[in-house]
Formats: sequence, structure tokens, C-alpha cells
Amino acid sequence: MTTDATPKETRTEASAVTADPTPSTPVRPGPAWGWIVLGLLVVLVLAGSTRYLEQNVPAFFADTDLAEIADAIEYPVYAILLGLLGNVLVTLLGVRERIAAAFRTEFFIKTGLVLLGASINLSVIASAAGPAIAQAILLISGVFLFTWWLAGRLGLDEKLRALLAAAVSICGVSAAIAAAGAVRARREQLAYTASLVILFALPSIFVLPWLADVFGLSDAVAGAWIGGNIDTTAAVTAAGALAGEEALQIASIVKVTQNALMGVVAVALTAYFTLRVERQPGATRPGLGELWRRFPKFVLGFVAASVIATWYLDVAGADGKEVIGVVNDLRVWFLILAFVSIGLEFRVASLREAGWRPIAVFASATVFNLVLALALASLLFRNFTG
Repeated sequence: MTTDATPKETRTEASAVTADPTPSTPVRPGPAWGWIVLGLLVVLVLAGSTRYLEQNVPAFFADTDLAEIADAIEYPVYAILLGLLGNVLVTLLGVRERIAAAFRTEFFIKTGLVLLGASINLSVIASAAGPAIAQAILLISGVFLFTWWLAGRLGLDEKLRALLAAAVSICGVSAAIAAAGAVRARREQLAYTASLVILFALPSIFVLPWLADVFGLSDAVAGAWIGGNIDTTAAVTAAGALAGEEALQIASIVKVTQNALMGVVAVALTAYFTLRVERQPGATRPGLGELWRRFPKFVLGFVAASVIATWYLDVAGADGKEVIGVVNDLRVWFLILAFVSIGLEFRVASLREAGWRPIAVFASATVFNLVLALALASLLFRNFTG
């Protein structure tokens, strides 16, 4: 933190995602644990309601014209909408700030991401998804650099540039969280980026499968295009399912490959911000210890879970799938808790404060991603056979 920071800048720096665990909301007198317990109950009730809607809405609309849409909507949509409704309710009741300490979005989603690693078989990716790896590397590099450049041209803050570029080029909210830890972004910047990811991902679930059909894409190309474009894994799954079984498989492999490269980007951002952006003139060059201190450690948990699950399935065979299924179900619960918390933490004021430029950057990067991903998918997957 610089010594000539303004009071506002000082408060902002103090709310950095990883530098200071102090909540950005003011601490109020009163039975704090009681409010936290109440907040956790709100989150759990909304999460349970999400799971109920996810499992029962398709049955409610079976044999109707809305059956296909009801089947396609997955838990992120319900979780975010219920979180937003809960946000309005607790705000009207005047208790939102008191229970906000229970909205642990970072903890929930980092735990969910570590558990997500258990669903990734590294040997399958390495042997059967060579095109996916090539697409992921080229697509992440191209979209990240374009977003970084455009955000710089529009004068956005360096940390917000990093979050937007990571989110739109890799895997949405989870990549934004990894980038936020690496660059010490403010909680408000992370919440804003997560809101943009969700805002753009929801219509993509329905628009991309429709466009793939209009363009006459093969299932493999359509899956690769969907997996390389939509930012959230859950939304990729929903869109891939709409496009067909083979498209779903390819979309999942492409998205998982992008997720696996998240750690590489996190390391690069950590090094860049430590060595260049935040380095004071004349200061000692930061060592490897500083890089390690700022590196988001949950990425290692994500990779470790993947390696352990791959080894376990090799040893246990078909019997191990039941155990992995339990881990995957637990992961879904943590992601639901995270998406509910995102809805509860959403602030319209942060969107107004950020203005139109971040939205313009994200929208432009999304269009660039659509075009580049379509070109790469058509090139790399045109002769793909599963």
C-alpha cells in the first residue's frame, strides 16, 4: 500500500481479496454469531430451494411447450435468481449488512473447484482431446490478449483488466476468482466481474445451440464452439445438452481443458503484478517466496483432486465411479451455495460505479471469442471422430 493513498484508496486497498480478510462491510455491534447463523440459514434455505427447483421443474412442465426449456435450465440459473430475490428481501428487512458475513462466495466456489478436479481424468484429456488442448491454448491466449488490450485502451484499472480478461477467456467466475487472488483485486471488482459473467452466460445457453443449428455445424464442431465460448462450466453443460450428446461430450472436454489451464494464467498474472504493476521504484526485486505467497493455493487442490481421482479410478475400476459421483454431487452443492451467495452479494451500485466501459469490454471480448472459437473449432474438429 502506498503512503500517499487517499482515504478512499486506503479503504479500497484494505478490501483486497487476499491481502486482508476483513469484510468490506462495516462491523456492527450486536450478537455477531447470531447474525452469521441467520445468514447461513438464509443461504442454506435458498440452496435447498435451488435443488428442489432443479429436480422438479422439468416434471412440472413435462408434456408442455416449455418442456425443452425447463429441461435445459440448470441450477446456476435458479441459484442466482433466488439469491437476487433473497437479496431484495433481506435488504427490505434491513438485515442484509448484518448477515452479509455468511455470504462466503469465495470459500464456497474454491471448495467447489477443488472438488471439480475429481471429475477430470487427465489421461483421457491427454490421449483423446489433443484438439481441445490446442484450441484452449490458442483461444485463451487470443481472447485474453484482446480483452487486456481493449480494456487498456478504454482506461480500465489494471486489476479489473486482469479479472475481465481471465473471466472471458478461461472459465468465468472461477477464473476471475483465481485472477483476483493473484492480483489482489477488490471484492467489488470480483462481484462486478461475476455479475457480467452471469449476465452474458444465461442467454448463451440457448443462443449458441440455436446458432450451431443455423450454421449447420457438426456435433463435434458445435461442442467445441460451445465449450470454448460460454464462461461457466454449468452453462456449457446445459448448452451442450441442448446441442446433442456428442456435442455435450466435446463441449465438456474443451471447457475442462480450459479449466486446467487456469493455474498457468494465475501464475503468469501473479508474476506480472508482483514484478511490474505493484513494484515500487527502487524496491528490492520480489523473490519466489512472494510469488508463492500470492499464488491462489486452491488451484493446487484442483490439480491434486484430478490426479487423485484419475489414480483412484484406475485402481478401483467401475466401482470407483460411485465414489466420484458422491464427490461430484458435493461439488454441485458447493457451487449452488456460491451462486446463491453471488446473488445475495450483488449490488446495483457497483454496476453504476463501474460505468459502461467494463460492459463494453466484456461484450466486445465475447464477440471476439465467438468468432475466434468458431474458426478454431472448424479447423481443429472438422474431421474429429470420437
